[in-house]
Amino acid sequence: MSEVVEVEHVSADSLKEEANRLFSEQKYKLAVDTYTKAINITPSAILYGNRSFAQLKIENFGSAIEDANKAIELDSNYIKGYYRLGSANIALGHHKEALGYFKQVVKIVPNDRDARNKLAECEKTIKKLAWEASIASEQKSPFTSVKIEDMIVEAGYEGPHMQDKITLEFVKELMAAFKDQKKLHKKYTIMILSQIRDILLKTPTLIDITVPEGKHFTVCGDTHGQYYDLCNIFELGGAPSEDNPYLFNGDFVDRGSFSLEVVMTLFAWKLLYPQHMWLARGNHESRSMNRMYGFEGEVKAKYSEVIFEMFAEVFCLLPLAHCLNRKVLVVHGGLFSNDTVTLDDIRKTDRNKEPPEGGIMAEILWSDPQLLPGRAPSKRGVGLSFGPDVTENFLKRNNLELIVRSHEVKDEGYALEHGGKVITIFSAPNYCDQVGNKGAFIRFNSPDMKPNFTTYTAVPHPPIRPMYYANAMSSF
Repeated sequence: MSEVVEVEHVSADSLKEEANRLFSEQKYKLAVDTYTKAINITPSAILYGNRSFAQLKIENFGSAIEDANKAIELDSNYIKGYYRLGSANIALGHHKEALGYFKQVVKIVPNDRDARNKLAECEKTIKKLAWEASIASEQKSPFTSVKIEDMIVEAGYEGPHMQDKITLEFVKELMAAFKDQKKLHKKYTIMILSQIRDILLKTPTLIDITVPEGKHFTVCGDTHGQYYDLCNIFELGGAPSEDNPYLFNGDFVDRGSFSLEVVMTLFAWKLLYPQHMWLARGNHESRSMNRMYGFEGEVKAKYSEVIFEMFAEVFCLLPLAHCLNRKVLVVHGGLFSNDTVTLDDIRKTDRNKEPPEGGIMAEILWSDPQLLPGRAPSKRGVGLSFGPDVTENFLKRNNLELIVRSHEVKDEGYALEHGGKVITIFSAPNYCDQVGNKGAFIRFNSPDMKPNFTTYTAVPHPPIRPMYYANAMSSF
């Protein structure tokens, strides 16, 4: 018996070494799978802690919390367990919970500089959030604090100039300027944001789109601040026009360090073709994500806090869902904890707010499909995982044929799940300059509305690393 136990220990240690190697190579999903095999042989606090770390890297914050708790159950003095809990709760915007875990780390290891820094950042963020909450009822729209007509464009400004109404020439000049890493004048930035706000204020939460017979419609997934890859999408699929409509399905910003360029380009096309360029909200069009993953820092670095507040207001007005020819529902995340949800329930959802922790809005932004039937807690810590039976019931109840969603990196840029009735589309190739995935977009041709996929690899970009503008607390 002792020989068998010893062999098992060697096997677990070997798997741990292999998982550590995969982690160091940034192959985090494979690392998670390999740590799991080791845990199945010999569970330990270190293995759970390491798997928790890998889960953090692939944004499975709920799973990271679960693993960190298991590590602490096995060893209450395992410091990295508390550290992982703090990091995962920060990522979810649960700063008070994170504060308690970092206090525990500092209590055990008072000289841990990183933990002390994160503790201080938590305390600072909690104070800021409390202050923001205290003045929320008194706060006016940032758009009321600016008089665009009084803003002066300096003589030395060399970028594109915008008239009262946007033109195709301006959009082309804007994209070229962004490619050259030039900045749009703040007057024109505010003009675009103000005009987009006016459009979105009149927009329903769920938009019904008719694709005429003989015409096509393109759906793109997450672009995450990868501006040069966005330009490549338009090279491959053609520029937006009345004959070439697009829907970008959320997560325009964060992670990539050209998020401002991505979202401003999409807003410019939306102003030019309001009925042929459609934009949905993703879970990253929110303050908590923008604070952590770079967009807030990027806007403040390139413009100002006031302009970031304008973006935050506009993001709250983005629609949550689009329905194509009454057949295809496009949402960022996925389906719901309640089998009775209908398209009318989505239409009635109040979206003009920061995403809540639960309910239709949270689930439509955060949920993911799973292989097994039924529902399970989300690996992300928000939303849920839903099985093929949940998809089938939702489609039947709402007389639909297909769900298109984004929200997850896929090796080929897309994946068909639940018997082909759920499609995930992800349009940011080599995500964060490290994953190595392809990007993809879908083209639907009417009237059959069958999906056709175009895949592509990443194109070069200037040497500004992803997460350059991110909050220091986002480093796990």
